[in-house]
Amino acid sequence: MLSETLHVKKGEALTVEAWNNGVEFGRIVVAEARAIGCTAVMLFEDEDAHVEGVRRSPSDMVGLMGKNEYNLLAGTDAYVFIPGQALAAYSRTLSPAEQANSTRYNSSWYDAAKAARLRGARLTFGYVGRDMARMLGRDIDDIVRSQLMAALTDYGEISQTATALSSTLSDGTNVELDSQGATLRFALKGALTVDDGIVDEKDLAIGNNMAYIPPGLVTKGVDPDSVEGKLKVSRTLTKYGVLGGAELEFKGGRLMRWKSREGTKLRKLLTSVPEDKRRLSLLGVGINPVLNYGFGQDRFVSGAVTLGGLGFNALMRGSSLSIGGRLTLSRGTLTA
Repeated sequence: MLSETLHVKKGEALTVEAWNNGVEFGRIVVAEARAIGCTAVMLFEDEDAHVEGVRRSPSDMVGLMGKNEYNLLAGTDAYVFIPGQALAAYSRTLSPAEQANSTRYNSSWYDAAKAARLRGARLTFGYVGRDMARMLGRDIDDIVRSQLMAALTDYGEISQTATALSSTLSDGTNVELDSQGATLRFALKGALTVDDGIVDEKDLAIGNNMAYIPPGLVTKGVDPDSVEGKLKVSRTLTKYGVLGGAELEFKGGRLMRWKSREGTKLRKLLTSVPEDKRRLSLLGVGINPVLNYGFGQDRFVSGAVTLGGLGFNALMRGSSLSIGGRLTLSRGTLTA
C-alpha cells in the first residue's frame, strides 16, 4: 500500500486515521512509513466518543471539519484511512439521519484533499463490524482476512485491465446486460472512475485522491432515460440486510414493476429514494481476481456487475455484458 498505492518517499509526511478496529494495523503502517524515512502521525477516532458526540453536539456543528483538520490535511502528503463500523451503512449504532449528519464533512474533506494533492488509501475492512458479519453469516476475522488477502494482488495487472475496460466506456455507447435470462439495455453517459489501487498524477489532476484497498472497480455513469428491459438482481448486501434476489422492469428509464421473495426489504430500499428519482444512474464492473463473493465488497469481485441509483447497489453475479456490441463479460468472466 505504501509503495504501490501511495508511492511514499523519504522526507514525506504521512497521516494515518484509524478507528478502534484499525489501530493495530495503523501502528504497523506508521512504523513502516518511518522506516522509509517519513514523518508519520496517527489520528485516533474513538467509536464511542464519535457516537456520543453525534448525539450531544449542537445540531449545526455535527459533521463539520475544523481548522485543525484542514491544517492537518494541508500538511499531509500521503493519508491512510481505516474507518470504523459506526460509519458503515450496515451499522445500527446510529440512525440513518444521525449517520448522514455525522458525515456532512465528506465533500469538504475531498476538496481539502484535492487542494493539498494528497494521495490517500481507504481500507474497507474498517467498516466490518458485528452487524455486517451477522448479515453475511461470517466471522468478523474471516471477512477482514479475506479483504486484506484481496489487497495482495497484482496492482499493475488490475490497472491494465481497468485501462482496457475504460477505453470502451464512452458516452453514448450502448450496453446490453443479460442477468439470469433477463435483458436490460441502456446507454452510457457521465463520469468515469477507476479504482485500481494506485493514486497517480492523473488521479490527482481529477481529484480522485483516495484509492480503495482492496482495489478493483471501474464505474461509469448511465443515461437514466435510456434504460429499458428487465433485470434479475443476485444476492446483494444492503443497509437493511442481504436481499436474496429481485426482478426489476424498466420502461423509458422508469422502474415500472418489481418483485422479490423479500418484498418488504426491497420496498424499504426503493422507498428510501423519491419515486421520480428511482432511476439507474451508475454501472460498475469488478476486476479484482482474488476477492470472493460474500466478504463485504462484492462489487469489486472480478466479473461482478453493479447498477446504482435505486437506493442500493444492485449486484449481478454470473451475468453477460456487451459494451458497444462487444462481449466484455461472459457469464461473469472477463473476456480477453
